[in-house]
Amino acid sequence: MPRFFVQPEQIKGNTALITGPDVKHISRVLRMAAGDALTLLDGTGSVYLAEICEINKEEILCRLLGQEKTDSEPNLKVTLVQGLPKGDKMETIIQKCTELGVHRIIPLAAARSVVKLEGKKVAERQERWQRVAMEAAKQCRRTGVPEVQRLRNWDEVLAGIPSGVLALMPWEDEKQQSLKEVLQSVAAPSEVYLFIGPEGGFAPEEAARVREKGFHRVTLGSRILRTETAGPAALTMVLYHYGELG
Repeated sequence: MPRFFVQPEQIKGNTALITGPDVKHISRVLRMAAGDALTLLDGTGSVYLAEICEINKEEILCRLLGQEKTDSEPNLKVTLVQGLPKGDKMETIIQKCTELGVHRIIPLAAARSVVKLEGKKVAERQERWQRVAMEAAKQCRRTGVPEVQRLRNWDEVLAGIPSGVLALMPWEDEKQQSLKEVLQSVAAPSEVYLFIGPEGGFAPEEAARVREKGFHRVTLGSRILRTETAGPAALTMVLYHYGELG
């Protein structure tokens, strides 16, 4: 059954309203009509069985038939702080991490990020990245869509991290402490932050800043991973360790 995300405010009582690009996809691509059934998700974990009542040019009105129970979302919330990479690598990272179960993605303007986004490009890129996350969530049948925040700098990111979370920075110059050792030595957290550098990795001053905050710098092993590999790999290791995968 086709699945579509709607904003929570678009669900009122026993009706829901579909707007945006999905209207054209439902009516012209899928050629659905009044009476056809579909699944609606509000992005926060609620799943509804619905029936199309009316199709207009700009919106589709649906009647809710019932609510499903699902457990596709990890209990552990993992936020990926990703140093802004070149090209379309960010889209690949968002797609794969969404499939794996990431909770939130924060693009970071790191010292060695080659790409510089300013002005309206920041908002445009964020909008595009959020669409990538939504499409990936549809494909892998998640009930929630990871939030992709706007591009932030270090001050903004560090100021927004709540106390009590487990924060980890895989860093190629860390030779002593492994990710496995840290995960085995700490109590199970309710939230994890992962810091992944851009193509050139994190600069020493950035790694020092993380250490000053009391966060953990870790090694992922003897091989250096590409930035588009490191995030999904570290996310997989964390979720697997805490029983969220496999």
